[in-house]
Amino acid sequence: MPRHVAIVGNGAAAISALETFRAHDRESRVTVVSGEPCAAYSRVLLPYFLRRKVPYAHLFIRDAAFYRDLDVDLLLGSTVERVDVGARRLELANGGTIPFDRLLLAPGSSPVRPPIPGLEGPEVHHLWRIDEAGHLDRLFREGARALVIGAGFVSLQAAWAARQRGLAVTVIELAERILPTVLDEEGAHILQASILASGVDLHTNTRTEGLARDEQGVLRVSAEGLPHFAADVVIVGTGVRPNDHLLADHVETARRGIAVDDTMQTAVEGVYAAGDVARGPIVGGGPRAIHALWPTAVEQGKIAGANLAGARVAYTGSLSMNVTEMFGVTVASLGRFAAEEGDTVYRMDTLPGIRYLKVVLREGVPVGAIALGGPEAARALGYVRPYVRRRAPVADVEAVMAGTHVARGVTRAWAGTRPGPVNEPIRERDLCA
Repeated sequence: MPRHVAIVGNGAAAISALETFRAHDRESRVTVVSGEPCAAYSRVLLPYFLRRKVPYAHLFIRDAAFYRDLDVDLLLGSTVERVDVGARRLELANGGTIPFDRLLLAPGSSPVRPPIPGLEGPEVHHLWRIDEAGHLDRLFREGARALVIGAGFVSLQAAWAARQRGLAVTVIELAERILPTVLDEEGAHILQASILASGVDLHTNTRTEGLARDEQGVLRVSAEGLPHFAADVVIVGTGVRPNDHLLADHVETARRGIAVDDTMQTAVEGVYAAGDVARGPIVGGGPRAIHALWPTAVEQGKIAGANLAGARVAYTGSLSMNVTEMFGVTVASLGRFAAEEGDTVYRMDTLPGIRYLKVVLREGVPVGAIALGGPEAARALGYVRPYVRRRAPVADVEAVMAGTHVARGVTRAWAGTRPGPVNEPIRERDLCA
């Protein structure tokens, strides 16, 4: 029986869900609503655009023909303010409404702007949306002075892009070390040494106190323990929050995302969630969590799309994995790399191209790993990833990490970052105005 399915969002989870839904159901009406004014693009590629490694047109992962071919009513630049569950309709900021029979919420997340006085103006941006990347690209002039607030993945990618474009870069991080959720202390120390060697002025355990303009209109920064300094561009990367407000009247979110079951359905029947907003099952069990990662969004979108069509598919859980290259170092981490009592920890430094490699085993089963070095670091984690996901025991850790041993029933997977939900070749894309 044909239905009207509404999808809020136009990122990895939404596109993956749409494609999967249409593979099951070509008859139902589908409406996609996005607050951004352009076709789907890869947030993962924004730092590469700033580094001039990827042209602007190649940021887009779907063009207008994609939506036409799937017979989608596409509403770009339209903000959903509320889901009226009782009436089964979306209420838009422009006063319009969209009825639905089934709904997928995939609105992603938004960056957090810390309460720092003076953190405003045309020089201040996040690196989160494609329009912000465009603004930063124009501000990235050789010799300009950049302040990066925060030392997470996005912040450090922005700092690396700015440094490669010839800017003088200062990074200020409130925590005691960089990437506390991605690397252990030893891995962070290795990356930090490369950051400093690149010429970045890095300060951890430091609070940014405020920004103010001097008599010449120059933005000047005050931070504890540092002399005041000028900044021509400021990049804020102090975390993100899930856009979980649309179901706030019906489920408890507390800015921690929307809880979903194994089918990606929320507590409201017929309403699903996927991507950065969904607090879902994770590999190995434990409390449901948000893994704000592109592969997780794709996986969850496929499950949600199938179940929107009535397929009754269960999600086996997401696996936290981060892979990137910055400051001349490939940085990769996987799963639960913080060892607990009774765990076995393997450290290896003999594999070619790898400066630091750590694997954590719990009762003989790998549960997490960290690798830094050349491209081989990502490849090594790709070898161990199937064991972590399938909870398969390992007898010879070094052979697995070297890629010379594969257990029965375990398929190797490379740990590379994919530019699109289904890794399609880049084609000419519609541009974002």
